Amino acid sequence: MLGNFWGGSSKACVQHILHPHWLTVSLPRIGFVWVKRTNSGSWDFEKHEEFLISIFVGISGVTMATALSRRFSGNNQGLSDPLDSPGKVKPEKEDNIIGRSPSDLGYLSVKFPSRLLSTDGGSPSKLSPNENGFFVDSSLRNRQRLTLLLLRISLVVIVILALTGSFWWTITITSSSRGHIYHSYRRLQEQLVSDLWDIGELSLGPSKLKEVELCSEALENFVPCYNTSEALDSDSVEYERRCSYGMRQNCLVLPPVNYKIPLRWPTGRDVIWVANVKITAQEVLSSGSLTKRMMMLDEEQISFRSASMMFDGVEDYSHQIAEMLGLRNESNFIQVGVRTILDIGCGYGSFGAHLFSKELLTICLASYEASGSQVQLTLERGLPAMIGSITTNQLPYPSLSYDMVHCAWCGVDWDKKDGLYLLEVDRVLRPGGYFVWTSPLTNARSKENQKRWNFVRDLAVNLCWELLNQQDETVVWKKTNKRGCYYARKPGALPSICSKGNDVESSYYRPLQNCIGGTRSRRWIAIGDRPTWPSRTKLNANELQLLGLHSEDLADDSVYWNTIVRDYWSLLSPVIFSDHPKRPGDEDPSPPYNMVRNVLDMNARFGGFNSALMDTKKSVWVMNVVPVNGPDYLPLILDRGFVGVLHDWCEAFPSYPRTYDMVHADGLLTLETRKNRRCTMLDLFVEIDRLLRPEGWLIVRDTAALIESTRNITARLKWDARIMEIERNNEERLLVCQKPFMKRT
Repeated sequence: MLGNFWGGSSKACVQHILHPHWLTVSLPRIGFVWVKRTNSGSWDFEKHEEFLISIFVGISGVTMATALSRRFSGNNQGLSDPLDSPGKVKPEKEDNIIGRSPSDLGYLSVKFPSRLLSTDGGSPSKLSPNENGFFVDSSLRNRQRLTLLLLRISLVVIVILALTGSFWWTITITSSSRGHIYHSYRRLQEQLVSDLWDIGELSLGPSKLKEVELCSEALENFVPCYNTSEALDSDSVEYERRCSYGMRQNCLVLPPVNYKIPLRWPTGRDVIWVANVKITAQEVLSSGSLTKRMMMLDEEQISFRSASMMFDGVEDYSHQIAEMLGLRNESNFIQVGVRTILDIGCGYGSFGAHLFSKELLTICLASYEASGSQVQLTLERGLPAMIGSITTNQLPYPSLSYDMVHCAWCGVDWDKKDGLYLLEVDRVLRPGGYFVWTSPLTNARSKENQKRWNFVRDLAVNLCWELLNQQDETVVWKKTNKRGCYYARKPGALPSICSKGNDVESSYYRPLQNCIGGTRSRRWIAIGDRPTWPSRTKLNANELQLLGLHSEDLADDSVYWNTIVRDYWSLLSPVIFSDHPKRPGDEDPSPPYNMVRNVLDMNARFGGFNSALMDTKKSVWVMNVVPVNGPDYLPLILDRGFVGVLHDWCEAFPSYPRTYDMVHADGLLTLETRKNRRCTMLDLFVEIDRLLRPEGWLIVRDTAALIESTRNITARLKWDARIMEIERNNEERLLVCQKPFMKRT
């Protein structure tokens, strides 16, 4: 019967005799069959694979097995086995296992480990047929549940171990691996930016290569944010800074008709072309500051003299200040810790021009002037200068930035607004620094002027300034070295010390604060306690620690930039940095004449580019710009004895057109594209064009993808541009551009 049911080809095997009326038959590919003896004596069967485990678990200690090697007799003639048919031989692997001891059947314990969980000590289970005719163990379900519970617990443990191992592997990735992953992500991000830029250019269609329009003649000296009606302060004739995106002019500012390439340094320091700046003869000859009066005008040139038979020379004036400090001459300024000087209302820069030969770095700060600009003429001479005033906002410098602040007939009324302007001077002045003021007010005769002078003198006392000396119209104060002086004042003394929330170290045109700032700065170090120049450029470990850096960081940066500058020299010499530059028709100049004098570093970081240029003994000065959307290392730059400023490159730089010989930008495009900017790359390059002199140079170092995206922009600006590969860095490119000398037709 069984053979007929399974096609006569199945190999049946009696596995266990459970009951006189029950037995179990194993059939390949089918499963286990329950065979039941009916009342008539015949065998009936049912297939129940799902009870296989239950049967073997329920049977313990007395398990028996036998092969079905004979036909069933008696009343089971209908049950046949193909293995017993004539001519068939039973395979060896199905040898008779009847009579084997339970120990010989250990495979059952391995195959069904749940048997080991039995709580009855291995005694036979009591089985009874249920309503369906199957045997059920009373304790079997509990063991099954326990088995499933253990399986679930094991699964949870495995998952936890897997997650723990994955987490441990993640946190144990080496720093180099993390850097590689981050670097790869950055490359993908930069490539995405480049692709989006290309898509934007393509969307413009045929107009994408349209050249940028030329500005009108009225904008030859255009300075966004200043010479607008919104920027004119109602309380004075000065122009206040008012910046918004709508003020930007996306056009190319052309030079005046008679513009000439500036004379090379140092000749250009003393002689400039009249046509290159906007100034009238009356403005040249009119009375003004000491340095303004030291000018001579001829038909095409303005010459500046450091000494004059008609006026006291700037050399004598500098010598007088040195004597008031107890020094022999101005060459000894460095010995008392003076290196950087902020010259407010500088005239035309003669004071700084003289001190430059003494290794003192003076930056001119003056308000915007539509004509006869102090800043424009100072930059034209190849001296540091920028537009700025302290009428409403703080200067874009950190607290404790300068060793000396100088004001000679600068036109600032220090007694106005309850001395608010003098508080800003105190904020940017380093501990132990000097404030030099030359004004007729200091030698007042009238009661009104004496009242004003007394107010300034009393305010200086409350600021913990020491009056060192007064000669004629010049007064010199020294700021205190000790912070405790402010707390030793009388209770309720004004001005008060700024609260922690108002004493912000790095200011970007914040409103002026009517309190004493900088007292909470970690950089409170007296200028006399700092290393003297030029050792100051290195900074010691304690100073670097205050800025969150180590000596190795600055040393590695210096090595890096010295290598980069040598590469620039090798790549661009003799065109840019030649010691003997020559244009067609020019005579050979003698060293140390140089084509490049004014340099603008748009992303200065630690000031490494500036330091490397100094190490190579090039006669340049660098305006180090720290973008507001990047790490603020401007305090570090100023502490090294350089000049610099905070700036947002989506706004116009505070300078006149045609004021820099070279603009350098390392990593600026990467920095700007990380943020959601309100300006485009074209806006940035148009601003660079405004700042560059004709025949000036732009060097941009950045990722290959971003450099490639600038090709269309340089074409639209009509620049002579070339993209160069960098030998030791395959992932970066160098963009070198020269601004053409275009004249208005």
